[in-house]
Amino acid sequence: MKSASRLTMIRILAFGVVVLATSAWAQNRPPILEQVAKTYGLDSYDQIEVIRYTWNGEITGLFKAAHAWEWEPKTGKVSYEGTDKDGKPVKVTYMRSELSSQPDNVKKQVEPAFVNDNYWLLFPLHAYWDTSATVTDEGKQKVPSGNGAAEKVVVKYAPELGGFTPGDTWELYVGKDDRVEYLVFHHGGDKKPSVVKATWAAYKKVGPLQISTDHRGSADGKPLHIFISNLAVKVTGSDKWIDAK
Repeated sequence: MKSASRLTMIRILAFGVVVLATSAWAQNRPPILEQVAKTYGLDSYDQIEVIRYTWNGEITGLFKAAHAWEWEPKTGKVSYEGTDKDGKPVKVTYMRSELSSQPDNVKKQVEPAFVNDNYWLLFPLHAYWDTSATVTDEGKQKVPSGNGAAEKVVVKYAPELGGFTPGDTWELYVGKDDRVEYLVFHHGGDKKPSVVKATWAAYKKVGPLQISTDHRGSADGKPLHIFISNLAVKVTGSDKWIDAK
């Protein structure tokens, strides 16, 4: 597997400004963004002590990988099992607050992969938390895949924000139940893939959270499949894993 291919997938869903902690709510944002976040478990998110999941991704002919994670949102502790760019096994545990002291493979490969995979897992919550983005509600629109219509919510990052992918635009298609049904990503720069389209399906309940565990679509026209497996959480007051159902 080529290094460039791995980094391509890592950048598919890495926001311009990475925020993995709750920010203050921007009052001028459309109400639907908060409604969607609540559907995904916003009000009970502080109960989460540990999240365990495996992110599986493939772009036909370009990329295929599986990343196993355990993440403690309150402490920032991350454990990872997967492979490096050469296909060799990697197993590391680190604190995100101490990233600067970590070896290069953690800073340049594992941490970007964590950000990417975590956004696929909790995208609607991150969109709510990150107040640096401009969010607009464009009303009912035809879903790009299929014959139905959904509320189109556009999340856009300014080019000057810096970070992983400045200037990116994300189009969420939200159904009547306030769940994301489809997502279209437009890259703000010249990195590839420049356009990603994917379904948000196979929703499962895991503790207080609702998670979409299957995404199918395309990345610059190439078939794309991303799915979440081995999903479980530990909540405050218990040391037992709660599996997704």
